[in-house]
Amino acid sequence: MAAQVEVYGIRHHGPGSARAVRRALEEFKPDAILIEGPPEADPLIELAGDADMVPPVALLAYAPGKAPVDDSAEGSDRRAAFWPFAEFSPEWQAIRHALTTGVLVRFCDLPAAHQLVPTPEPPPPAESAGPPHTNEPPDSPERPEAPPSDTTPSDTTPPHSTPTGAGGPGDDALGSPELSAEQRIRLDPLGWLAKAAGYDDAERWWDDVVEHRDEGPSPFPAIAEAMAELREQLAALPEPEVASALPPGYLRREEQREAHMRRTLRRTLKEGYERVAVVCGAWHVPALQAKVAASKDEQTLRGLPKAKVAMTWVPWTHGRLANRSGYGAGVRSPGWYHHLFAAPDRPIERWLTDAARVLREEDLHVSSAHVIEAVRLAEALAALRGRPLAGLDEVTEATRAVLCEGADLPVELIQRKMVVGERLGAVPERTPMVPLQRDLQAEQRRLRLKPSALDKEQDLDLRKPTDLERSHLLHRLRLLNVDWGVPAEGSGRSSKGTFRETWTLMWRPEFDVELIEASAWGTTVHGAASGRAEAMAAQAETLAELTSVAERCLLADLGDALPKVMRSLADRAAVDTDVAHLMSALPSLVRALRYGDVRGTGTGPLQSVVDTLVVRVCVGLPPAVAGLDDGAARELLGHVDSVHGGLALLGSAEHSDRWRRTLRGLVDRHDLHGLLEGRLTRLLQDAGLLHDVPDRMARAVSVGTPPERAASWVEGFLSGGGLILVHDEELLRLVDGWIADLGSDSFTDVLPLLRRTFGAYAIAERRAIGDRVRRLGTAPAHGRRGPDGEDDALDLERAAPAVATALRILGWEAHT
Repeated sequence: MAAQVEVYGIRHHGPGSARAVRRALEEFKPDAILIEGPPEADPLIELAGDADMVPPVALLAYAPGKAPVDDSAEGSDRRAAFWPFAEFSPEWQAIRHALTTGVLVRFCDLPAAHQLVPTPEPPPPAESAGPPHTNEPPDSPERPEAPPSDTTPSDTTPPHSTPTGAGGPGDDALGSPELSAEQRIRLDPLGWLAKAAGYDDAERWWDDVVEHRDEGPSPFPAIAEAMAELREQLAALPEPEVASALPPGYLRREEQREAHMRRTLRRTLKEGYERVAVVCGAWHVPALQAKVAASKDEQTLRGLPKAKVAMTWVPWTHGRLANRSGYGAGVRSPGWYHHLFAAPDRPIERWLTDAARVLREEDLHVSSAHVIEAVRLAEALAALRGRPLAGLDEVTEATRAVLCEGADLPVELIQRKMVVGERLGAVPERTPMVPLQRDLQAEQRRLRLKPSALDKEQDLDLRKPTDLERSHLLHRLRLLNVDWGVPAEGSGRSSKGTFRETWTLMWRPEFDVELIEASAWGTTVHGAASGRAEAMAAQAETLAELTSVAERCLLADLGDALPKVMRSLADRAAVDTDVAHLMSALPSLVRALRYGDVRGTGTGPLQSVVDTLVVRVCVGLPPAVAGLDDGAARELLGHVDSVHGGLALLGSAEHSDRWRRTLRGLVDRHDLHGLLEGRLTRLLQDAGLLHDVPDRMARAVSVGTPPERAASWVEGFLSGGGLILVHDEELLRLVDGWIADLGSDSFTDVLPLLRRTFGAYAIAERRAIGDRVRRLGTAPAHGRRGPDGEDDALDLERAAPAVATALRILGWEAHT
């Protein structure tokens, strides 16, 4: 009997496509199933049947044994690619069907070894040329299913990936302004079909005809016929015109991919399989059904460059399936699609019930009556628009109008939690992993830190051993560029209360790639972080970079790496004569010293470096402040504030006294920039070392002082906060009088400085200053009170109409 081949053209992520594939396979009963995907993953397919394999997951291809690269390095070449699968992916349903029935299943696309070949360096661009081509790896080598209107341009889009619902070239990626409207439609298959059906949205059309289908005849014959017609239309266009509208190398890569699919199909038939099912992107169906000589395909595939790759499964998230993430095959609403696939019946009622539950969890009142009315509205909108089932647009409009009563914020909450949904998949323990990944998983279990795709705030008390170890783990991962946890701004560093840290935890799939690359530094998180820290110290070019590495070593408790880092730090500090470098390095060292005390980490060598730096800063600062322009003075002011705050955190009386003596010796210098003079005056006043601040301010803003210098002095003085003006009326009067006496031209010149100064204050602080200024006019210094206690400055004649109106409102005019 002749072999029978069925080719099912699908959209890579869609509930209707997934159900249709499952039904078609149950009816056809194939003895072999071929799926679009990398053949190197064939040995991993059986893991999809493990009970611990929970979609969404992704196949990951990467270059094994490659030394890690510096992410900031120009042109860094990181080669990795993902092939994601959700529960509602047709390929995933095909895999599960094959594993359940025990039939052969293999991938048939072009091997990843050919797709991950490093990109050759491009020639230097001409002056008029744009930026050079990026070598960033693809997120997915051909999962091209987002409609053109939703495609998000991204550097991670692979050169051969296409953003259309059927697997063909998409309008956004191909948007050449030279193409005619007709040519653009032909280059966008789903858009062409949607327009022919009277739709202006390809996504909505595909949902109506495929994804919202539950029963009925198989859609695959019609899809194959439509794609065959579209490919004929595309072939009718002049080839140079088409090629110029496509990404570089697209046509050649598509030929290679389809040739390899046909080669795999021939091999499967030659092995004796008689009923073969092929599940692939709809665009490729005509190419697989075409009669092409095997010799021609072999010639197309001959001599392709290869790279060494390894494959594994990794967890994925619904958020990364969304096209807003830059994924070329992304869909608008992964959470909605998952619901349509998983809901056994009445999907609209179940969805709106879940939406009501989400809103109630946020203390928003939503009753059963709201849900009933929302269902009616969604169904009515679908009927008015001629849709077979209420889609996401109708459900969202009903949610906004009924459940959320017109408010947008609750709708955004539902969008985030349900429409996209941050579902995180899981892979079995026996999945191939590098040792570093396994060590991290063991640490996560030991410390009870479960990865989640949702933002989760974690408060750590560093006095508790478990929380301290959690902090060490998160800091070590950050050294490895795995930002699973991000510390809150100023967490544990803004004051002496360093016993607490607040982290925001969110796991992202690409962290597995970072771990694989970081495995070259070591096989455990501790060992890899130590190796990475030592390498960063060796490559550091400035003293500030070295101090940052030292601080991170202490935060991560890397006792093995710290001695080497400290030796590099001491050597660099000894030869660096730039006081700005020394001042920028000191705050990090002080924080590290403070954290070392809290965490019980030995800080003896660090204390010696800090002692030396404080002395050198105090000696080097006086020569450094002479003859500064505005930019240099502002930069040095930042260093002065940082050192001042760092020494306050350190709590050393000896160092603080030396620093204040240095500032006291600078404040009276005539060559000191106004910005620095004002700031030093404020610092010394706060320390109780100056008692003539009003006189100094009076001189600084006197008539003989240029307005620009006076404004700089005021800016420096007030940069530490404006509450001093609220509590010191004499200083407030000086500033107010100076501003009032400025000429119009001078006022215009200093206004930007004043706006920058006062604009940095909190609203409550500015309001308090404004209230004090308003009351200056009624204070004894400006307005005397008469014998009857009334203000002499009060204009009774002008006030009379307002008084009469108020009395009339109160009904008292008859008594006056």
